[in-house]
Amino acid sequence: MASSFSSAIRALARTLLALPLALLLCAGFGAPALAAQWTADQLTVPASPDGTLVTFSEQEIKTGKKLFNNSCGECHAGGITKTNQNVGLDPTTLALATPARDNVAALVDYMKDPTSYDGEFSISDVHPSIKSSDIFVKMRDLDDADLNLMAGYILVSPKVQGIQWGGGKIYF
Repeated sequence: MASSFSSAIRALARTLLALPLALLLCAGFGAPALAAQWTADQLTVPASPDGTLVTFSEQEIKTGKKLFNNSCGECHAGGITKTNQNVGLDPTTLALATPARDNVAALVDYMKDPTSYDGEFSISDVHPSIKSSDIFVKMRDLDDADLNLMAGYILVSPKVQGIQWGGGKIYF
């Protein structure tokens, strides 16, 4: 009898120890998972400065996330900018850039030939881009479709991740 009671206690202890780990894995370690609960509104972002909208599929956002993490994630994990904490990838900071970078077309343009936040000069010699793919090899195999998916991921992320995305501090 004592043996079966001990076995039951050990089984219960294993279950209780495994439960927090299972919850963390299911929750994606606190980060929102790319899951079916996303609404079309969350997946819809500005396509261009004229207000045209584009809706990405969940699969396109997942692909954009992979491309982003591989090409940009080292410096922009979570939408921040490690080299300049004042300029993140959050919607407000993107909108206040010159030119505004709060739409797919503007972000694709930036990934091709990046400029300073004020738009005054090219920074392609220090920021990965298609223009500088001879220096930044992760950019070599990206085409316009890839850049569009990455831009979609950047613009959809704050809608899903909220305050966990970006957090630039420049607000004029």
